[in-house]
Amino acid sequence: MPTYIYLCESCGTKLEKFHGINESPCFLCPSCSGQLERQISGGAGFIFKGSGFYATDYRSESYKKAEKKDKDHEKGSSVKKDKDHEKGSSVKKKKEKDP
Repeated sequence: MPTYIYLCESCGTKLEKFHGINESPCFLCPSCSGQLERQISGGAGFIFKGSGFYATDYRSESYKKAEKKDKDHEKGSSVKKDKDHEKGSSVKKKKEKDP
């Protein structure tokens, strides 16, 4: 059952009522018998615990293998780029010192 928030238009009293969706809303303020207006509330947040709630939880084995292969390939190419970069920078340093 949801919790509804009501605000009294006369005295400004704010109250929360816990009742079913099919029940009639509250109309009279318990403090001053003024008109109650139901407020829009954010509601409750959902907490998902356990496995099975994410798209990645049910990936196929072939997808997982392809993903691992791609990651390994990226690691290998980045190491090669770093080595090439180091070689190029050492060559430049030697040229700068010679003249």
